[in-house]
Amino acid sequence: MPRVESNPSKAVTPQPIGGRWPVALAILLIAFNLRPAVASLSPVLSEVMATTGMTASEASLLSMIQVVFLGVFAASVPWLVRRIGLERAALLVIFAVTIGSILRGLGSVPSLWLGGLIACAGIGAGNVLMPGLMKRDFADRIALMSGLYSMQICLGGTIPIGATAPLRNLFAGSWPWALEFWALPAVLSLAYCAILWRRAAGAEPVRSVAPTLSLIRSPLAWNVTLYMGLQSALAYSAMSWLAPIMRSRGDDPVTAGFVASWALIVQVAISLFAPMLAARLKRQSVPAAVAICLTSSGFLGLVYGDISLQWVFASVMGTGMGGCFGIAVLMMVMRAPNAAVAARLSAMAQTGGYCLASFGPLLIGVVHDWTGDWSGAAAVVMFAGIVGGANGFLAGRPNLVKG
Repeated sequence: MPRVESNPSKAVTPQPIGGRWPVALAILLIAFNLRPAVASLSPVLSEVMATTGMTASEASLLSMIQVVFLGVFAASVPWLVRRIGLERAALLVIFAVTIGSILRGLGSVPSLWLGGLIACAGIGAGNVLMPGLMKRDFADRIALMSGLYSMQICLGGTIPIGATAPLRNLFAGSWPWALEFWALPAVLSLAYCAILWRRAAGAEPVRSVAPTLSLIRSPLAWNVTLYMGLQSALAYSAMSWLAPIMRSRGDDPVTAGFVASWALIVQVAISLFAPMLAARLKRQSVPAAVAICLTSSGFLGLVYGDISLQWVFASVMGTGMGGCFGIAVLMMVMRAPNAAVAARLSAMAQTGGYCLASFGPLLIGVVHDWTGDWSGAAAVVMFAGIVGGANGFLAGRPNLVKG
């Protein structure tokens, strides 16, 4: 039996509004929409900068602040759930993502900032809410749901990276319309969830959800948080800098983009199966540590390895990233004794995790400017791999955080 750090308080767990499997579809639809608002800008960033006058520094600042928003608004979820309940909070999440996605396509710098921040506020809250819903409604199918949820999030990050530039061409070179397109899946998901949870207005808020700060004395909660943060730092660093690194090693722009995209495609496939396989084990320690080691090893191979093996290194890195994210989501659920604690643990892990992750790409860029090469990237990657692997090993032990 799992060891609990202290006896958790019992939480009220109401039956899912709308039915169990329709709720599963709602979770997966929301999950897909938790990445396009972040991932769709980079493929057309050059055109955005050329037409709006946005500088590279402003674009970097926007990217960093958006990731910080993911963490800041994740912290608000326990309070939000106490006030309005899980279903209404989930509706608010997809509503914010929808409004933010629409604003991003208006074609001005202020709308990019406002829309991006509103969308990231919803994304940050959604990142926390979904594990709580899965813990409450699918405790007996948590491995399957964690795998499907992780895959949907990865798809939501991968498809826009590959499709936004072709969409710009389809819309006669209009980058605003290419960004506006990603509001469509959000609108459809909002409509489905509004119909499904139309009775949520009469639902009782989850008063038993305690503040997230109650977990700060839990070493296990910190292990989960640091694992989440450091694997995210590696992933965001790869998404931000992998293509420039490969171009500096001699790849043409198209090949460099394909290498980065291939790593993300592999990540999607692995993110489905990694949680399902890890959940079969009594301990997730070894899979968690191995996954982050594969991520950092693949990244280092792309920086220093034989360029003829770049597709192998990209596959290794993608395998690691898919395993890391899927196992991180799984541990946020499995290390909690109930849905209330799962929401709080998820809030802590993603608040601290995404704030930590926002510094990964920044550090690599700053150190690159100092040194003139990518040796700084290697230092950041090695640090994240070693410290993240240690915390993943500790977080994978079959214990439960206190309630």
